Amino acid sequence: MTLDLDHLRAWVGREELASERISGTLVARFNATFDRTTGLGEELAPRMLHWCLGAAAAQTLDLGPDGHPARGNFLPPVPLPRRMWAGGRLRFQNEPRIGDTLTRRSAIREVTAKEGRSGPLCFVKVEHQILAGDRRLLIEDQDIVYRAAEERKRPEQATPRVGIPAPDGAHSRLVTPTSALLFRYSALTFNGHRIHYDLPYARDVEGYLGLVVHGPLQATLLAQFAEEIHGRPPLDFAFRSLSPLFDDADFLLNATADGAGLKLWTSRVGGPVAMEAQATW
Repeated sequence: MTLDLDHLRAWVGREELASERISGTLVARFNATFDRTTGLGEELAPRMLHWCLGAAAAQTLDLGPDGHPARGNFLPPVPLPRRMWAGGRLRFQNEPRIGDTLTRRSAIREVTAKEGRSGPLCFVKVEHQILAGDRRLLIEDQDIVYRAAEERKRPEQATPRVGIPAPDGAHSRLVTPTSALLFRYSALTFNGHRIHYDLPYARDVEGYLGLVVHGPLQATLLAQFAEEIHGRPPLDFAFRSLSPLFDDADFLLNATADGAGLKLWTSRVGGPVAMEAQATW
């Protein structure tokens, strides 16, 4: 398939505005999803909560076959069927507080394409500024990747991608990605993407081994891990997805010192790096 980049780049500069109040109820649900007991009762809201706010309230009838809202409004109408969050970078400036009304100002910054192992890839870079009144809380660069549908495989034919086993971190923690955890995070973020909760679709239509662990869920776990190790949340946090994780096996959060910061990564037990991240203070 040949992408009409000139047409897609007409979306560069397009902006979107969304606002939502941080409620104590949302904070409680976020903390419950991640089994967090620290910080409860404080007026500060947890980091990474902004991904649970301001989601587009698309009508169910307007969702595509994969559960995503139809394209062509804010995001460009990339004619590739598979859409994933490839990575991002967050630069924190102020802390969110319960009761704040967060405003997200989003803008399309770049549309690029290249040829991958499975065919054409299209990358869309989005910049988000998160504000609470006149306080800017953070700036986020989000990288979205679109790809072609791979040839459908029967479940018995699906095998994990072979890769170099991830190293052991100086710090490590085991995570069990239950279907309840994935469903709760999808609900928190109003994410209808069916690969995270609809096993027959994930396995039989998109060819995955199981339910896919969300990229931002992994990023949140790694950012929380960095905060616990260092004693305070990072000022800069960048992450990049390299391979998928599924709900069929436990995975590890890993971290090791890297200068004044931390290098972090997730991986299946005995598997390759799934997401890599960098936290700096």
